[in-house]
Amino acid sequence: MKTRDRILLSALELFNERGERNVTTNHIAAFLGMSPGNLYYHFRSKSDIIYRIFQEYEKLVDFYLDIPRDRPLTVADLTFYLESVFDGFWRYRFFHRDLEFLLDNDARLRRDYRDFTHRCLNAINRVFDGLADGGVIKPQPEELRAAMSLNVWLVITNWMAFLKTAEAAEPARNPTLNQLRQGIYQVLTLELPYLTAEFRDSVLALREKYRPEPPDVEVA
Repeated sequence: MKTRDRILLSALELFNERGERNVTTNHIAAFLGMSPGNLYYHFRSKSDIIYRIFQEYEKLVDFYLDIPRDRPLTVADLTFYLESVFDGFWRYRFFHRDLEFLLDNDARLRRDYRDFTHRCLNAINRVFDGLADGGVIKPQPEELRAAMSLNVWLVITNWMAFLKTAEAAEPARNPTLNQLRQGIYQVLTLELPYLTAEFRDSVLALREKYRPEPPDVEVA
């Protein structure tokens, strides 16, 4: 593996485990057993590392949300898109955990994330179109479909923040992959009013797989 790729993978691992703000380029270099100078040969700053990691995340999500235009979509397609997006979210979880801070500190990232958001919203819109063509949901007016797409995006991108603020008993606790995937339950809940009778049971069964566990209750 090339040194540049090793740096990116190690930085991603450290950012996910410790939080981006708690990791410096010196930490990354030490983790790899290399000198800071060697790291700076490949990346001029931590911001450059983060920006490159985002580009990898962006490509992954774009790949997952490459919606076919030559056929209707099925419940199996819906399952694939949701699981893939949340799994990608988990793999790059540090980014959404510190999103506002990261965007405030890098104009490149802010610009690219804005474009990325619009692409994702368009892709979600096409998913709803494809599901309507497949008879899974009822066709919706464009304005409502756009609002549904935005609501789905808001749930996905804010689910990590919810878990860390409203659900976590301790501030430092990191959500697990299973907890993150429970966001699928919330997304499917948004779609319940628009399901057709033919596919309602299958979507409800899919939704049930991701039902959130009740939060722990502390006894005084």
